[in-house]
Amino acid sequence: MSGLLRQGHFLGSKLRSLRKRNGLTLEEVSARCVQKDPSHAPSVSYLSMVENGKRVPSASMLQVLAGVFGKDPQWFLDRTDPQTSSSPPTRSGGNAAMPLEPAFLFSKELLQSALPELLAQTGTSGRQFARLLVRVFQETRLNEFPDIERAAESVGQRRMPLNLADVLGIARNLGLKLRWFDDRSEVEARIVRARFEPPGVIHINKRLKSHEARLKYTLAFFIGHKLLHNGDGVVPPHSSVSSLEEAAEGSDRGVSPRDILLAWRDFECSAFAAALLCPKLPFRQFLVREGHEIAACQQIGVTPAVMMRRMTSISPYRHWHFFDGYQPGYLRAVYRGNGIPLPWGNMSVVPDPCPHWAVFRLLREPKAARVAPVTQLSIMHVDEAPRLYCCHSLHTEDAAGTSHVLSVGVDLAPALEAQGLDAPTIIESVAESCRRGSGLGAVNPEAASAIRTVSHVLNIGWVARALQREATIICPRSSRCPRNQPCAGALS
Repeated sequence: MSGLLRQGHFLGSKLRSLRKRNGLTLEEVSARCVQKDPSHAPSVSYLSMVENGKRVPSASMLQVLAGVFGKDPQWFLDRTDPQTSSSPPTRSGGNAAMPLEPAFLFSKELLQSALPELLAQTGTSGRQFARLLVRVFQETRLNEFPDIERAAESVGQRRMPLNLADVLGIARNLGLKLRWFDDRSEVEARIVRARFEPPGVIHINKRLKSHEARLKYTLAFFIGHKLLHNGDGVVPPHSSVSSLEEAAEGSDRGVSPRDILLAWRDFECSAFAAALLCPKLPFRQFLVREGHEIAACQQIGVTPAVMMRRMTSISPYRHWHFFDGYQPGYLRAVYRGNGIPLPWGNMSVVPDPCPHWAVFRLLREPKAARVAPVTQLSIMHVDEAPRLYCCHSLHTEDAAGTSHVLSVGVDLAPALEAQGLDAPTIIESVAESCRRGSGLGAVNPEAASAIRTVSHVLNIGWVARALQREATIICPRSSRCPRNQPCAGALS
């Protein structure tokens, strides 16, 4: 019996370490087991006892557990030590934080004097700078804002899906009234979708009546403003703005407290709306069932943009990125939980982006060629070492009918490491194949097997589908193209 207990303790330790490295809760592992084989799936309490060495799973149960993590059952029974780190890897890649030395040069007084001149000399508006501050704060927090989650759950009661009548009912319960207006603006690329009149009137464009998913999100946005800010009216209107207008917005080059406040409130209300329509626990379970397929957004009545942005916030895997790109080369939205170097900024239009990013390739496609979403494995050199990313990108239209491209992706290195695989060797093999192919290369069988395992454990179906096409080398700017035969990437 003592030998059995020692075996149980060792097995439990390996299971707990593997679960935590993959960022999964006991509840999520149990749910994944139920999905695979309900008759042999462990309960949450039994899983806890297994991890603590108080129970030894049957052969059938161990087979189910091993299947969830893409392991052979024997892996749990051998006597090799589990990896010592049980925490998911931290954010990596991208621009390193700069040390603030000598510290006295970064005093509040000096920064208050230097920032306006910096913005004026670089042509950066106050609103652009404010949005950059908010984005950096999001990324350092890995999009985790529990106070906003709790506020959304307090009125939504974690219900999903919410239909339009449900959202309207929440608005009425908070004392909000709706007023419809008819926007017949001649500038089709710029329309106001909705605006808030304090203390409790939402003015909504009649165009949204034919776009229920967008209408629900807009209502949820202003419900958030009422709940979080008592409906004081200090919140930007919901607009669809052409990318060039937004890139050049504002003639004043200073940054004001109001710029910062409006940018922050826009973020808070957007995060609230997503949390209301996609509450954390039900949405996580939904993603597990649907394998993170973006098209599943139709089942819960949200837009692809909400689906993508929300999964970067609530997924147990933290190494995501998200882009919302407009022609000719402008980002309205950016999130980089994995620190991926930006292909171009969200404060200006870049003339020479790398054309091999899926988002840029789709932006260049003629309308007649826009058929299906694209999945892509990409190699990018970060700090002299190759990194491996996978993205899923698609065309869509905003409320003004302007085409843009949404792209969501993951950094695969931390997922490979969490499985105890040799991530640097696997990624280098893919990079070498791309170099031999002048930028494009097939993924060798061993690397493909590792990527399929990661796709299975993360339960992201489009990661495995990306193996159906060659991996490609990408870079932030065409002027620094690392290919043997540099490409011409300037946008026409």
